[in-house]
Amino acid sequence: MTADRLPQRGETIPGTSFQTYQGGKGANQAVAAAMLGATVMMVGKVGSDAFGAESIRQLQSRGVDCTHVATEKGDSGLAVITVGAAGENTILVLPGANAAVSPEFVESKRAVIRSAGIVLAQLEIPVESVLRLGQVCAEEGVPLMLDPAPARELPQELFALCRWLTPNETEAMFYAGEMQSGSAEIAGALLKKGAQGVVLKLGEKGAAIYQADADVIAIDPMRVSAVDTTAAGDTFNGALAAALTAGNGLAASGRIASAAAALSVTRMGAQASMPGAAEVSRFLKERNV
Repeated sequence: MTADRLPQRGETIPGTSFQTYQGGKGANQAVAAAMLGATVMMVGKVGSDAFGAESIRQLQSRGVDCTHVATEKGDSGLAVITVGAAGENTILVLPGANAAVSPEFVESKRAVIRSAGIVLAQLEIPVESVLRLGQVCAEEGVPLMLDPAPARELPQELFALCRWLTPNETEAMFYAGEMQSGSAEIAGALLKKGAQGVVLKLGEKGAAIYQADADVIAIDPMRVSAVDTTAAGDTFNGALAAALTAGNGLAASGRIASAAAALSVTRMGAQASMPGAAEVSRFLKERNV
C-alpha cells in the first residue's frame, strides 16, 4: 500500500493505492527460469488460505510444476509493505507455511532433487532445512545454487555445499565480514569459506563471477530505464540457472541472466515483469552481446 507519508504509531491516514503481487524468492526464481524455457519443479509449502491457492495457480500459469508444493494448514507466507512518497517503507513479514518446510520434508523430496540439473535455494525457509537440502544435493551429485537472502548467520558446512553462492553486495559483505573491501576481496573471503563459485550481483554495476582457479568473469551492466527493481535479483538467479542447465557457458549464462534482470526492471511487479526467452534473445541481439 502506498501513501503520501507513513503513519505514526496509533495514527490512521488515507492510502493512495493498493496492489497485491505474487512473490517469495523461491517462487520468483522458479518463474524466471520457466519463462526462459527451463523445466521447473517447485518444492515447498503454501498455507491453506486463498493466498496459497492463488500462488499455486499463478505459478502453474507461468509453466512451473507445482506437484511438490504441499499445503500446510494455516497461513501462507506473506509480506505487508507500506511505501511513502519519498520511497521510505515498512515491511512486516509473516513466514507462515515457509516455516514448516522441515529437514524431514526436504528429505522426502530426495527423488525430485536427484532428477534436477540444478537446485535453486534461498533463506526464506529454516536454515536447518537449507542445510539438509545442501547435504542431499551433495549426496546425489546435484549442484546447489544458493541465494543467501535474507542474510542470516549460516553454518560453515553450508558454504562448502554450494556450487554457486549468489549474494548481492550487501549480503556478500555480511557473510565476508566488514573488514573486507572490494569485490575481489569479498568474493575471495566467500571462496575461503568453502563456496565453489561466487556470483556477485552488483546491481547497476553488473555482476562478477569468481572461482578459485579461474579468471574472473565480469558481466557488464545493461543500461535501461528502471521502473521497479523489486525482482531483479530473483530474475537474475532464475535466468542464470536456466541458461546453465540449457548448456550455455558460464560467461554466456551470465549475460543472459543480466539481460533478463535488466528487462525485468523496465516494468512494474515481480513475476509479472519477468521476460521470456524470445524477448531476452532479441534484447541481446539489439545490443550485439
